[in-house]
Amino acid sequence: MAEYHEIRALYDADTITVYQAYSNMIGKPAAKNNRFVEPFSYNRMTWIKPSFLWMMERSGWGQKAGQGCVLAVRIRRDYFEKALAEAVLSSPQQGLYENADQWSEKIKESRIRVQWDPERDIRGNKLEYRSIQIGISRHLIREYNEEWIVGIEDISQLVAKILELKKDGRYDKAKRFLPTEKVYPVSVEICRTLGMKL
Repeated sequence: MAEYHEIRALYDADTITVYQAYSNMIGKPAAKNNRFVEPFSYNRMTWIKPSFLWMMERSGWGQKAGQGCVLAVRIRRDYFEKALAEAVLSSPQQGLYENADQWSEKIKESRIRVQWDPERDIRGNKLEYRSIQIGISRHLIREYNEEWIVGIEDISQLVAKILELKKDGRYDKAKRFLPTEKVYPVSVEICRTLGMKL
């Protein structure tokens, strides 16, 4: 059974895959260049999601306005873990911060934010455990783009294929096209930082 807070992802020895969704104007050039290029903005926080199904929930399976191009972004695990180590939760968690004022000061200074949201199944139902979202502030986005990223793939056609199977009620077949995600191991220190069970 999954822990309440648990990072699940597609990863190998060196990289982890995270998901983002943009308009075609941003997403298509990113996939072509394996980097984000203009008109991608460096002046706002960008969110990455290791859970494919949570990304599908967030983007409406690529149907929401401005999210029609779904990207699988492979990033270096060392940068991913460094980001988690300095993250601040997007809302205060009892026992993790001394008080609300301490959390408020940390969130102002944070370059990385983490939010835990209910994971989803392929039907869109909320599950009893949480999925992680990582927010990268504008102060780190250029580093993210130039140093973290190993490759970017446009998976919009795959998303559309799974969506069609869902619409036809062929959930078992749709599941075969989902990425194989497994629990991502993190250090004790990161567990404490993110409020995860030790």
